[in-house]
Amino acid sequence: MEHQTGRSLEAARLAIAALEDKKAEDIRVIDISRVTVIADYFIIAGGGNKSQIQALCDNVQEKLGRAGFPARQTEGYDTANWVLLDFGDVIVHIFDKENRLLYDLERIWGDGRAVELSELKGSAE
Repeated sequence: MEHQTGRSLEAARLAIAALEDKKAEDIRVIDISRVTVIADYFIIAGGGNKSQIQALCDNVQEKLGRAGFPARQTEGYDTANWVLLDFGDVIVHIFDKENRLLYDLERIWGDGRAVELSELKGSAE
C-alpha cells in the first residue's frame, strides 16, 4: 500500500524538469515510500562543478517554490559537493562526481524501487 500523493508525484516531476533544464547528469529517482516514512521519493542527480550544482539547486527551488512546494531545508549549498534539498515528500540530492561515488545513495537505498524517468513523465505533459 503506497502512501504517495498526487502532490509528491507532482513535486518529483517538477524537480526532474528543473534538473533537466540545467543539464543535470545521471538523474535517478528512487521510490522510498515503502521503505521509510521520511519521504516518497529521493531524486539523485549530478553536476559538473560548483557553479552548475548551485544553478541546479536554484532552479529546483525556484520551480518547486512557485508551485507551492517551498524547501523545508537546504544543506550543503555553499560547498556544493553534496546538496540536499528537502521538500517534504521529495528529497533532492545533487552531487559532484566524487561525492556521488563515495556516498552511493542508490546502493544504500537499494530497498527502494528505482523509477524510470519516463514513468514519471507519463502524464506530466
